[in-house]
Amino acid sequence: MTRDGLAEMLGEQTTAWGPARDALIAGGTFVIWDGLVPADRLAHAYRTRLRITQKRGQPTLALAATVDILSHAAEEPLRIGRIDAAGTSWTFMLFLNATATAVLACTGVATGEASAEPAPDAK
Repeated sequence: MTRDGLAEMLGEQTTAWGPARDALIAGGTFVIWDGLVPADRLAHAYRTRLRITQKRGQPTLALAATVDILSHAAEEPLRIGRIDAAGTSWTFMLFLNATATAVLACTGVATGEASAEPAPDAK
């Protein structure tokens, strides 16, 4: 998977797509892992992450929307990807179809102390 190819796949799945695409284009590191995980298992894991981040007051982008998308995908096998924004504390998780030809959902989380959103239009 190339940087440009992944950037082209980041459409309007969730409100996190724009900041994720910007992070990728700005030189953020990225990886798409081999292996497939059923969407319903990912939905369960990210529903738990949603509760934890809300409890901590940790900034996120489109985490609830991503959980909803994963829940509706049921047992569909998905690939997982990640973009780490350069120069910020934001990490974006991507959920792609089994052939890694489409991004189905995207969420972002501030992983460090900085709580500023990654881009002014990210809401």
